[in-house]
Amino acid sequence: MCGIVGYLGNDDGLAICLSGLKRLEYRGYDSAGLAIVNKQKLQVIKVVGGVVNLEKKLNRQQIKGRPVIAHTRWATYGEPIALNAHPHCDCRSQIAVVHNGIIENYNELKKWLVGQRHQFVSQTDTEVIAHLIEENYQVSGPRL
Repeated sequence: MCGIVGYLGNDDGLAICLSGLKRLEYRGYDSAGLAIVNKQKLQVIKVVGGVVNLEKKLNRQQIKGRPVIAHTRWATYGEPIALNAHPHCDCRSQIAVVHNGIIENYNELKKWLVGQRHQFVSQTDTEVIAHLIEENYQVSGPRL
């Protein structure tokens, strides 16, 4: 089971998303992560374990910005390691994606995308979404 929280507004989106993830902790998860647009750059932070580990890592980095998307993961594809935690990005780190569910044909999609010179860094099915968006749309600047 996974949880997704996002925020787009003028308040502290990081605090709002972390609070939302904490409320989802009862569901079970093996990793957590978030993406935030910080100084016009997409920044992704991922950890193994719970939201408390994500908070610790964030406290060391002093990150601010918006919008924010955050995710807790229950592994379906790929080991429970930070590299497989959501969000996942495209090759240029301009698109960040979180996803709940299973992409049954992700192996076929991944094989095609690799043939189009996309580079994958995780063992997950979700990463194909970011690369499919990258393949089909011109993106200028970070997008969540």
